[in-house]
Amino acid sequence: MKKIKVYIEKAEWGFSAYMEDNNLNYGCIGEGRTVEETIDDFNKSYAGMRDYFDTVGKPFEEIQYEFYYDTASFLDEYSKAFSLAGLERITGVSQAQLGHFLHGRRKPSAKTVAKIQEGVERFAHELTAVRFA
Repeated sequence: MKKIKVYIEKAEWGFSAYMEDNNLNYGCIGEGRTVEETIDDFNKSYAGMRDYFDTVGKPFEEIQYEFYYDTASFLDEYSKAFSLAGLERITGVSQAQLGHFLHGRRKPSAKTVAKIQEGVERFAHELTAVRFA
């Protein structure tokens, strides 16, 4: 089964999700005011496409898909929960750089994206280990 990346990006009205280029004979998109709505819309689009292929009697290639943020959209979404100073502490990437990525003035290098990814994953792991008494 093919593994396909689905990219989530900030849009004027909220967010959009779209499939990476692939050799499938269909494509799916999703839209919503929030990331959650966008993912739900994408899942419905995928299910609708599968149903359509079944209805017209065409073979449908099932895929596994994972959602990926572009860096600016991730920063925009989570800047409501974390300040750039907090994200700097989590990721080791300076507030100034994060601000440039957030506002689209610069695109991060692959090395910087990996650094942000590692920092966020480390922080998420730390959070999942927390227990309250």
